Amino acid sequence: MNPDFSSLEDSELLQLATGNRKAFEAIFDRYWKRLYSYAYKIYQEEAVCEDIVQEVFISLWDKNKASKILNLEAYLLKAVKYKVANHIRSLKFSTAQIEYLESIPDEPNHSLEYKEFEKAMMSHIELLPQKCKEVFKLSRIEQKSNKEIAQALNLSARTVETHISNALSFLRKHAGVFEIGVIASLICL
Repeated sequence: MNPDFSSLEDSELLQLATGNRKAFEAIFDRYWKRLYSYAYKIYQEEAVCEDIVQEVFISLWDKNKASKILNLEAYLLKAVKYKVANHIRSLKFSTAQIEYLESIPDEPNHSLEYKEFEKAMMSHIELLPQKCKEVFKLSRIEQKSNKEIAQALNLSARTVETHISNALSFLRKHAGVFEIGVIASLICL
């Protein structure tokens, strides 16, 4: 007799989902549509959003045995948020994407951590050499193209690329445990 997985709490499903395909499918059925909608609000490209949600579920299946997940829904939403952010980290953000990413609240106990992190990253940006800092801010904060920056600052496109690369390298080096993809998505670099 198969249990009715749809009536179980998330914590019970997670315990059963370790190696139990039916329990895992119940988690998938419960959250797939919501996670896809969440990803689509940020990125608005169906195929990419489907892939991202699929990757999150694959990761959950692979890591479920080793992970201690207290709030499954929050865990999945945060995983989707970071996967989308990582996907678009090298792209220019649209104003709507920046506003949406900034409006997404993290769990309450992470808000202070995020503010401290953002402050630290902005401090690190201020430590960049003047021209490098100027180019980097124009690129990642003001969303100017490399060509626009080169024209505005009377630089070659290659010099602009070098400044951006140097800035990212510097931030990676000083980011500690955070991945540059997360950094880029959180402070819209």
